[in-house]
Amino acid sequence: MKVTERIHQATSTLLSFEVLPPLKGKSVQSIYDILDPLMTFNPAFVNVTYHRSEYMYKKRSEGIFEKIYTRKRPGTVGICAAIQFKYKVDAVAHLICGGFTKEDTEDALVDLWFLDIENVLLLRGDAARNERVFEPEPGGHAHAIDLVKQVVNMNKGLYLEEEHQGGKTDFNIGIAGYPEKHFESPNMSTDLKVLKEKVDAGAHYIVTQMFFDNQKFFAFEKKCREAGIHVPIIPGLKPLTAAAQINTIPRIFHVDIPEALADAVEKAGSAEAVQKVGTDWCVEQSRELKAAGVPCLHYYTMGKIDVMRSIMQEVF
Repeated sequence: MKVTERIHQATSTLLSFEVLPPLKGKSVQSIYDILDPLMTFNPAFVNVTYHRSEYMYKKRSEGIFEKIYTRKRPGTVGICAAIQFKYKVDAVAHLICGGFTKEDTEDALVDLWFLDIENVLLLRGDAARNERVFEPEPGGHAHAIDLVKQVVNMNKGLYLEEEHQGGKTDFNIGIAGYPEKHFESPNMSTDLKVLKEKVDAGAHYIVTQMFFDNQKFFAFEKKCREAGIHVPIIPGLKPLTAAAQINTIPRIFHVDIPEALADAVEKAGSAEAVQKVGTDWCVEQSRELKAAGVPCLHYYTMGKIDVMRSIMQEVF
């Protein structure tokens, strides 16, 4: 079932998780080990991220540089299929611009549709580690809206090769939203304009970047509605689990840590105490958002099973 269909049919706030593909060499059981303890909370859907392969250039003796892949994760398509088969829950496949050509994207979408995976989350993705700014793959998309347009075209039966068209797909399209604006946008107004363009192009719902201040989400939601964006907006949450994150999360994800949360983390006397602070904060965030009637609470698990179970037991 489509994400938006589940939202429209729900009588209360839904629950969803995001999981990361394991590193190469690990089996699908590593995904099951994360999801097994969480499936008792009946998530409406499970997102599976896509991470571009990481590589380095190694200089050979003749002076030629060879591209060496140093980090590769198993395919999102296969993991989504495994999740749907085992748990009978809808999987949402992430697709990104970075590392994909348009043909790669079409191939992935064809496979997803063949496997009855009808939900996708379309993202530009981050710059590669060796890039200062995002560089699209040669023959690939530069912006998430281009991914949206490609999927919308496939939903109409329009493929890249005009002479050999295929059947119509019916993907439900999610996109990302940023309550504290995307770090590359000069201001929130510009960011909302870009977001509305993606919705107008055919996106069906929005999942937000993590945030730790609910007032920023509520303000973002209000601005979206004022801008004419009326699709469901799903808040994304991540609990703090380590003291170092009060510095690393703002640097990596470009979000603020509220003063009260940072102070509580700094006063915590142990790693366990820090984790409890982060868990309690996320529980209170979740309860307030749920009381406000958000359509779904989406959690970035990052493999922290015990923390997520503690939160779920308090909220759902």
